[in-house]
Amino acid sequence: MKKIAVVILNWNGAKLLKEFLPSVVKYSSEATIYVIDNASTDDSLLVLKEDFPSVQIIQNKENFGFAQGYNEGLVSVEEEIYCLVNSDIEVTENWLTPILSHFEQHSNTAIVQPKILDYKKKTHFEYAGAGGGFIDKFGYPYCRGRIFDTIEEDKGQYNDSRKIFWASGACFFIRKNVFRELKGFDTDFFAHQEEIDLCWRSFNRGYDTFFCGQSTVYHLGGGTLSSSNPRKTFLNFRNSLLMLTKNLPTQSLLFILFGRLILDGIAGIQLLFKGKLKHFISILKAHFSFYALFFKTINKRKSNNNVFYYHKTSIVFDYFIKNSTIFADKN
Repeated sequence: MKKIAVVILNWNGAKLLKEFLPSVVKYSSEATIYVIDNASTDDSLLVLKEDFPSVQIIQNKENFGFAQGYNEGLVSVEEEIYCLVNSDIEVTENWLTPILSHFEQHSNTAIVQPKILDYKKKTHFEYAGAGGGFIDKFGYPYCRGRIFDTIEEDKGQYNDSRKIFWASGACFFIRKNVFRELKGFDTDFFAHQEEIDLCWRSFNRGYDTFFCGQSTVYHLGGGTLSSSNPRKTFLNFRNSLLMLTKNLPTQSLLFILFGRLILDGIAGIQLLFKGKLKHFISILKAHFSFYALFFKTINKRKSNNNVFYYHKTSIVFDYFIKNSTIFADKN
């Protein structure tokens, strides 16, 4: 058995598999490659069987979404390290080598993310992960290389290896034993920000998450849900509130959560004035869904140490008031 499994979750992504899976097969000789199929209704399975016979297929009974889809499929994957890769990721030569080396040399590292650049504009970082993730005082995620919608050009400024707070689910390496210790992703999230929640829970257990700038991948982004889709707005706003409720320390919970609800309200009003009625409604639905899951989520706090890690300022204030638009401005 090889040490690492490269695992792609697929749902009706036959076109993406044809375009992006060849690079994974070509440059991943160190790994066993799996595709977990979330009950696709297109010709994904036919494409896999005919064009990629070396890839192992795991079939889920239904479309479980990102979180449960991986949880269900990974039950039968026994390699020591999981590399969870979106179906719209192009990898590069020797992309696995530095990350495997890092895991071997740092026993306390549970999670690693490579440098993620934009497939459509390869000179720049990609929104989902960029040079490694952090969260601010109110739980807003941002990255080295991306704060809100400001994307940095890759000039080698993040070619380092350093500790981060969260790794992007677009290309997410995790030790199997830690993934199982944490019982995988939270299935109530369905999709979006479940990887940040998992990293936070890993942090609460004392494990490290690292960025490895010596490994590069390119991410198309929006392969399943584009940023213009109100469903994405709903999941991001709802899941961020769930994550805060699960992981904030007791003494900070009410203050931070109340502040976040106000900021969400302001964001919703801005969207309404911009004519984005569906996104405004999605934020309202996100809050009602959060309230419905509140007590269930509170009960999940029992298994956490609830350590809050963040830059002590608000990224909203820094970005919109102080015009701090790149990661270097905050450090």
